[in-house]
Amino acid sequence: MRVGDVILILNIFIFLAAAFFLGVESSLYSILTYAAASKTIDFIIHGIEEYTAIIIISTKSEDIRDAIIGGLNRGVTVFKGGGGMGSKGSIDLEQSILYCVVTRLEIGKVKDVVREIDPTAFVTTHALSEVEGGLIKRPLLH
Repeated sequence: MRVGDVILILNIFIFLAAAFFLGVESSLYSILTYAAASKTIDFIIHGIEEYTAIIIISTKSEDIRDAIIGGLNRGVTVFKGGGGMGSKGSIDLEQSILYCVVTRLEIGKVKDVVREIDPTAFVTTHALSEVEGGLIKRPLLH
């Protein structure tokens, strides 16, 4: 849990008690104020840009990689792996697994590119708490 979430939970308990003693309307306004404050605290502590890792498994991974690098100007790491969903439970053919780190505002763009090239691709995302190194931030001037 983040700092803002803990503060929000504590304040909700306080304002539930206040609702009992002072009235529901003033308590709801206070909860709304603290919800906005908790998000502001998160932005200050963790930054506005949150990064997300995307893992893409597809038989058309080369085309997807080229589209992400060329169209979205993002780097992609390629891992070699094998499928485990064979008919006999054995490892299927070797394939490329794409790993890409993007901001949360770019997740939809990457998913759109993947869906356009391979609608059956397996895509997972997970939030990253910290990212450093590599070319994460785009240069201001191209």
